[in-house]
Amino acid sequence: MHKSKTNTVNKNKQENIKLRKDKIKPMLFSTMKHYSGKQFAADAVSGIIVAIIALPLSIALALASGVGPEEGLYTAIVAGFIISFLGGSRVQIAGPTAAFATIVAGIVAKSGMDGLMLATIIAGAILILMGLFRLGGLIKFIPYTITTGFTSGIALTILIGQIKDFLGLSYPAGTVTIESMDKIRAIASNITTFNPWALLIGAISLAILIVWPKISDKIPGSLIAVIAGILIVKFADLPVNTIGNQFQISNKLPAFHMPQFSLEAIRNAAPDGFTIAILAAIESLLSCVVADSMINSHHRSNMELIAQGCGNIGSALFGGIPATGAIARTAANIKNGGRTPVAGIVHAIVLVLVLVILMPYAALIPMPTIAAILFMVAYNMCQWRTFVHLCKTAPKSDIIVLVCTFILTVVFDLVIAIEIGMALALILFMKRMSEETQIKGWRSYDPEEDPDGMGLKPLPEHVRVYEISGPIFFGDAERIATIDYSQNTKVIILRMRGVPALDATAMHSLELFYERCKNSGITLVFSHVNEQPMNTMKKGGFINMVGKENFRPHIDDAIARAAELAKAA
Repeated sequence: MHKSKTNTVNKNKQENIKLRKDKIKPMLFSTMKHYSGKQFAADAVSGIIVAIIALPLSIALALASGVGPEEGLYTAIVAGFIISFLGGSRVQIAGPTAAFATIVAGIVAKSGMDGLMLATIIAGAILILMGLFRLGGLIKFIPYTITTGFTSGIALTILIGQIKDFLGLSYPAGTVTIESMDKIRAIASNITTFNPWALLIGAISLAILIVWPKISDKIPGSLIAVIAGILIVKFADLPVNTIGNQFQISNKLPAFHMPQFSLEAIRNAAPDGFTIAILAAIESLLSCVVADSMINSHHRSNMELIAQGCGNIGSALFGGIPATGAIARTAANIKNGGRTPVAGIVHAIVLVLVLVILMPYAALIPMPTIAAILFMVAYNMCQWRTFVHLCKTAPKSDIIVLVCTFILTVVFDLVIAIEIGMALALILFMKRMSEETQIKGWRSYDPEEDPDGMGLKPLPEHVRVYEISGPIFFGDAERIATIDYSQNTKVIILRMRGVPALDATAMHSLELFYERCKNSGITLVFSHVNEQPMNTMKKGGFINMVGKENFRPHIDDAIARAAELAKAA
């Protein structure tokens, strides 16, 4: 008795701890209770280092998204500050990420910046609602094969999109390069415009990005590559495109801008907003999980979704693009001593100073250097080892989902990839579950050798027992109709201890089977019906239809009841 009471208390404590972890309260407010000057120093140093890392990445990802370089910094500043201030993670660093690049580029090409702004605001509202309704835990229902498939697909699309600048190709006016297939055709058609100087700068930048981390991990390789690229192109006077050749650079602070709202505009932007919201939720919560494992902490998933929503709305209203938690920058924050959201806030403040003071120099950055940085981003996010491992070890159904999601992401877009990937995963999962469900007939029973069920002693005359194992749902409910019996059968026992769940379709099949048995003069007896199936039967009135006395907790009771009924028949 004492042990049982202790277990109950421990269970309640665990549940209360879980509720505290999931409460809707910014992590910043919790960490401030025991904040110290020493921790502030560590957070400030980490925030400065992360800002240095974020600078070239934010510019590169903005350009990959089809917008200007300053939009990348606006996103890192506004969304980075808001998400750190309101977030549910101690160490999450937010800003523009590679996952959004192809989606944003497509929206901008199709609907312009106003369309992107509206879609991002809609996404922010969806994320806030997801957090308020405590839907943070639902992300775990997205299969790993789908997240791996579309992440690898996005990496390949980023790589394809940067080949033009890496090789210094020139496209004729009017060339369509929205989808990956369009880009591949454009590359093939214009390969003769290849610029060897651009390739040289790109190769040097890529070599620096690969080699520099082995020399030092204090200064990011992307910053060294940018400086080297600028110096070589500037002093060697090479004919290589720079950011200034293609974009107007501004060092103005982000200004508030409200998009034009209309029912038609909202209807058009809603699908894109939904896509951004789902991807932001997945990316941010995955980043939080990775961060938790690195610092042995627990994030508040619902608060993080609310923060992501507010951050994206803020980013859109101040000229930015969609943002989410950035795993690489978050890991860098942890590695450099950041342990509270203050580090993320410092990172955003430092980027404001960088925007005002250093932004004009961004015009000198060569485009092949930007392409090289994005090549490394694509490589780091492609998860090719995981992809190959899954192809070698996963069940065939999971491999189908993985490969289809990957191909659809590259050939079409992320929306189609996730929709079809989820549909495939669900269909294949249901098929696998239906194969697990079995209905076997008994021929004997011996309580001495097997107290819980199977044995060798013949069952009472005119009694048949069928053992059902596995969930019964619409995918395999028709199996109930396959239960057969002889003309002299008086009682059928359905043993359901192995049935954890029963849906409406399966319930309908049971009702039809009951009617068939009733018309044949056969009584149904149920043994060991679990909680969920029992509740479903109660709600549908099936228990009253069959008779409460014909539901038994154990097979022994069910056989004894069947023997009485068979004898009386």
